[in-house]
Amino acid sequence: MANFSKSNVPQFSVDVYQNAYLPEGGREVNAIVTVTSTGGGTTGGVPLAGASPTPATLPGYSPNAAVVIMVDCSGSMDYPPTKMRNARDATAAAVDTLRDGVAFAIVAGTHVAKEVYPGDGRLAVADARTRAAAKEALRRLGAGGGTAIGTWLRLADRLLASADVPIRHGILLTDGRNEHEAPEDLRAALESCAGRFTCDARGVGTDWEVKEVTAVASALLGTADIVADPSGLAADFTRMMENAMGKEVADVALRLWTPVGVEIVFVKQVAPTVEELTGRRTESGPRAGDYPTGSWGDESRDYHVCVRVPEAGVGQEMLAARVSLILPAPGGGGPEVLSQGLVRAVWTDDMAASTSINPQVAHYTGQAELAQVIQQGLDARKSGDFDGATAKLGRAVQLAASSGNADTAKLLSKVVDVVDAATGTVRLKAKVADADEMTLETRSTKTVRVKK
Repeated sequence: MANFSKSNVPQFSVDVYQNAYLPEGGREVNAIVTVTSTGGGTTGGVPLAGASPTPATLPGYSPNAAVVIMVDCSGSMDYPPTKMRNARDATAAAVDTLRDGVAFAIVAGTHVAKEVYPGDGRLAVADARTRAAAKEALRRLGAGGGTAIGTWLRLADRLLASADVPIRHGILLTDGRNEHEAPEDLRAALESCAGRFTCDARGVGTDWEVKEVTAVASALLGTADIVADPSGLAADFTRMMENAMGKEVADVALRLWTPVGVEIVFVKQVAPTVEELTGRRTESGPRAGDYPTGSWGDESRDYHVCVRVPEAGVGQEMLAARVSLILPAPGGGGPEVLSQGLVRAVWTDDMAASTSINPQVAHYTGQAELAQVIQQGLDARKSGDFDGATAKLGRAVQLAASSGNADTAKLLSKVVDVVDAATGTVRLKAKVADADEMTLETRSTKTVRVKK
C-alpha cells in the first residue's frame, strides 16, 4: 500500500455505549462502539482545490485510488438484448464518474476473465482521453460464454495489485449463477482477495443467486444489492462509483485488547449493515486482535462487541476491553492509533442498575435478529416449511415495526400479508414475485441507526 501521512488521514472518533453494571457473578458485557470518520486531506483521486490536475502521461505520476469494473458478459446477458446494452451504458456512466487521476480498468467476465480496457495487464489513469477510449472499447462488448466469478476477481486483484495506491476497489455485475466453476473455487478466490481490495457486487434481473453475490460483498467488505430492472443500472453504477470516489483511507482495523481472563464472545458490525467479524480476527500482540473494516470516507458505523469477564463481587470494577482504530504504518513501523474507547464492567447489588439494558445495545441486538430471522424465514419458505417461514417472517415484521425499520417492513409486506405488526401475526402470500423475494433477501442485513 502507498504511504500516506497523518496530515491526510481523516479524523476518527470512537464512542462507547453500554450499561457497565453487572449483578454479582454476572459475566457478559455488551457495548455498541460508534466509529465516525470526518474530514481528511486525501481526495480519492480528486485534484486539490486550486491545484492543476497532474497529466496522466507525466513520468512518475502516481494516482491514489484504483478501480476495476467487472462486467458479466455471459450468454444470458443477451436475454433480453437490452440487458447487455444497459450494462454497457452503466459501465460508461461509472467511467464518466471517475475523477481525474484515478487508475482504472474494465474486465469482461464469462467462464474466463478478459481485459477490455486498457489491456496488457495495465491500469489506465482517468482523464478525458482515457475515459473516451474506455467507452469506445465498451461498445464492442458482446454476450457469450459462461459464468466463473472467481476468475473475474482474481484478474481484478492482479490489476489492482499493480497500483501503489491506498484505495483499491472493485465493482462487479452479474446476471446469473456461478455455474462454470466449483463453489470452492469461488471461496478460494474470495479468501485470496480478502484484505487486498474492497468490492461492491450487484445482481441484475432475477436469475442470479443471492448468496453468491452477498458472499462477494461480505468477504470483500463492500455492498450488495439487486437491480431487478436493467434500466436502473446506470443510476446504480453512478452511485456506487461516487461512493468509491469518496473513500479517503483504507485498511483501518478495529483492534480489541482484553485483559487476562476475558473471553471474546463476538464482534460484529451492526450499522449500516450487519456483518459478522468475529472469525476475521488477526492476532496483533498479547491479548489483542484486529478486525478489518475496509475503506472509509465521511461516514459513521456501529459495532457490537460482546465479551465474557471473570466473575467478581459487588463493588469490584475492571476494564473489560479497549477498542482502538488502527492504521498500519507506512514502511512496516508501528501502527497509528486513530482513536480509542473503553468497555467497563462494574459489579453492583443495585438490581435496577444491573438489569437495565442500554438502548443502543437493545436496538442493535434486535436489528441483528431481524436480519437472521428474514434469512431463516426465506430459507424455510423455499424448502416448503411454511409454518416455520410464517413464524420467522412474523417475528421479522414485529422487529422491523418496533425498531422503526420502515424500508425492511415495506419489503416484508411484499412477501407476507401483515395482520398485526405489533404481535408479528402474518400470512404468507400465495404468490410472490422473484424480484420481491430476492430484494428482501439481498437487503435483509441493512439496519437503521438507533434513535438517540
